[in-house]
Amino acid sequence: MIKETLSTEKATKLIEATNTIVVIVDKKATKDQIKSELEKSFEVKIEKINTVITPTGIKKAYIRLKPEYKAVDLAQKLGIL
Repeated sequence: MIKETLSTEKATKLIEATNTIVVIVDKKATKDQIKSELEKSFEVKIEKINTVITPTGIKKAYIRLKPEYKAVDLAQKLGIL
């Protein structure tokens, strides 16, 4: 379901500023599926998920973690930082 993580400059700023991770997901994946996969795999709680389909047909998920979890720690587990 999660294809890859984004490690662009904007994605890195979101990690630090808003506790948000950006990942590329399967186009058919729902927000509930993305949430359950991440919460089970990495033992974090998710506050909010926003998805967008880019003009090139790629689906991005912006995943904001609850304040008691740090996106920096998750990014290190995912290999972004």
